[in-house]
Formats: sequence, C-alpha cells, structure tokens
Amino acid sequence: MRLLFARIPQGICRQALRKGRCVAAGNPPAYPLRALALWAVLALALLVAGGAAWAEPLSGVVIVVIDGDTVLFKPNHYHPSSRAFMKVRLTGIDAPESDQPHGEAATRALRDMALKQRAALEIVATDTYGRKLGTLAVGSIQVNAELVKRGHAWASSRRADDALRTLQREAKRERRGLWQDAAPTPPWTWRRAQQGPAY
Repeated sequence: MRLLFARIPQGICRQALRKGRCVAAGNPPAYPLRALALWAVLALALLVAGGAAWAEPLSGVVIVVIDGDTVLFKPNHYHPSSRAFMKVRLTGIDAPESDQPHGEAATRALRDMALKQRAALEIVATDTYGRKLGTLAVGSIQVNAELVKRGHAWASSRRADDALRTLQREAKRERRGLWQDAAPTPPWTWRRAQQGPAY
C-alpha cells in the first residue's frame, strides 16, 4: 500500500490509495482515479471534435492560384492581428508540380475554376509549412473533387477519401487530363526524383 500525505488547513491528513480510490480520514471515497482520467480524456475528445464539427466555412475570394493544388484565399472577415489572406493547400488531392508534365494544365484548370471567384473554404488542419489545409467550393462545385474528376490531380495517397479515389478511377478509365498519358508520374514520385540523392 502506498501512502500519500497532503497538507490541508486543519493539519496533515493521511491518505491511502487502494484499488484506484483515494480514501481520506473522515471523508467519503472520491471517484476512482481511472474514472476521472477517462472523463478527462472524453471531455477533451468532445471539445476537439465539437470544435471541428461546428466550424463554419470561411467565405471569401481566391486571389492567387499558385499551382494546381495551392491558392491564396482572402476571407471576407479576418481578425486584425492576422493576415488579410491565407495560403491554402487543397486537401485530399495532389496535383502535378508546375515543372512536371501536365503541371501547367492543372494550374490553368484551378485558375479557370476558382481565380477571382467567391468561394467557401473549410479548413481542416494546418501543415508543417504553416499552410492551411482545406476544401474549396465555388458555388456548387467542390473544387478538390472536380480537379480529380477532370484528371488534373491525383487523389492523395494519404488524405483522400473513398469518393475521391472513385473519381480518380473514373477519370483514369475515361483517360481525362493527365490520364491521357500511358503512365503519368505521381507528384510525390516526381518531387523525390527532383531532390536527388541525399549525401
């Protein structure tokens, strides 16, 4: 049995920890420590999940298209201490790099869909480079999905959902966009090859 001593206003009270319960002299048993820890974890999980579920999409305008899956977005309302625009990487997709075959076509497709358009942005995370990761909608068009559907981007190998993978299979079968090539190089493979060997 492990003994703990706690200082209280009346003096020193001896407490014994037995089977996860804290019993103090003259006090009723408290909740089991494991139950308290479980409640704390549950409350934290609900707080995090609730915040994500209740997040409202930001309304604004796409002011710059950087490449086939990255834009600068200017929200209608922003906090004075933050920037007037944010760099956003479209999540769940990976478009060819600008210097890669079909890279310019992918950038042009995103520009045609979103540049200078009123849009809704739903941010899902922030990456290690400080870019926001999100899904973009222009009117009724879900831009992330539309780029995959038209064959201008891959469904991301890590973040794509089943709907995006289905759209990719359909684009490949119909030989749309980059799928006109017999064996297009995925951007993650292209980036690795451009980095060269590490010494």
